Amino acid sequence: MRPHRVACLAFDGIAPFELATVAEVFAVPRPELEVEWWYRFELCAETPGPHRVVGGFDIVVHHGLERLRHADTVVVPGVADVRREVAPAVLEALRAAHARGARVVSVCSGAFALAAAGLLDGLEATTHWRHARLLQERHPEVRVDASVLYVDTGSVVTAAGTAAGIDVCLHLVRRDHGAEVAARVARRMVVASHREGGQAQFAEHPVGRAPSGDPIGAAVRYALEGLPRRLTVDELAGVAHLSVRQFERRFIEATGLPPGRWITRERIRAGAALLESAAHPIDAVAGRVGLSAAGFRRHFRQTMGVSPSAYRRQYQP
Repeated sequence: MRPHRVACLAFDGIAPFELATVAEVFAVPRPELEVEWWYRFELCAETPGPHRVVGGFDIVVHHGLERLRHADTVVVPGVADVRREVAPAVLEALRAAHARGARVVSVCSGAFALAAAGLLDGLEATTHWRHARLLQERHPEVRVDASVLYVDTGSVVTAAGTAAGIDVCLHLVRRDHGAEVAARVARRMVVASHREGGQAQFAEHPVGRAPSGDPIGAAVRYALEGLPRRLTVDELAGVAHLSVRQFERRFIEATGLPPGRWITRERIRAGAALLESAAHPIDAVAGRVGLSAAGFRRHFRQTMGVSPSAYRRQYQP
């Protein structure tokens, strides 16, 4: 069978890690795997020629967008600037590739190009956690999930930031050739073939700040200072001098969450900060943020995608 053609889009300002990840998985010949077919990798750009890479060096791209017309998989490893418009020729080439059945993949901020081309409309997608809110604001028709490493909807696949490019490329190998082949490629790359959890464990989680200038701000400050003890909606409504119904409505408007869910989230964020910086037993951390040990473990995994002990290992030797 003929090789599976992978076209990777390059541009001025491309990040070298994302590009190298895609090339490592799809451009390196692997005859030792003895599979029926492997990948043929081609780098293309709107304008062939030298393109500046982050870090101050250049790569030379020999192919134009015409290579997308025959690719089986098209990879967009980011965009130069998430606040700038993507070139119309690039968007049209992505739409045409998708329309004829190519698999279209983004890594990190590459999701902005796919969204601008309309390929993510009505779909779940992800991007780097720092850009997730902007992607959702600019493209409300996309269901952005900032907690996962990648989302595979079939013909469109999106990955989170930087190293998540490794995860999604190995996922595609697993999808194309099976788990055993993907595991062998991962071993040669000296990486895990599948990582536990999502990108929520790597995002910054500062303890929430109180809105100022209205009664909800006072209730938020009161709650943040009292996380270790039992807090009730009635108590917080009293601090805000509002009825429970008024308080719940205005609290959601101010924070985006109902009071109970917001308190749980802030407790988990406070617990994560303790896990990063101190050696307290996990049960003790749970008590310091006002949760039972079992409740802390359950809510922590739901919020962060990993267990408290696995999270601690990310930050402490």
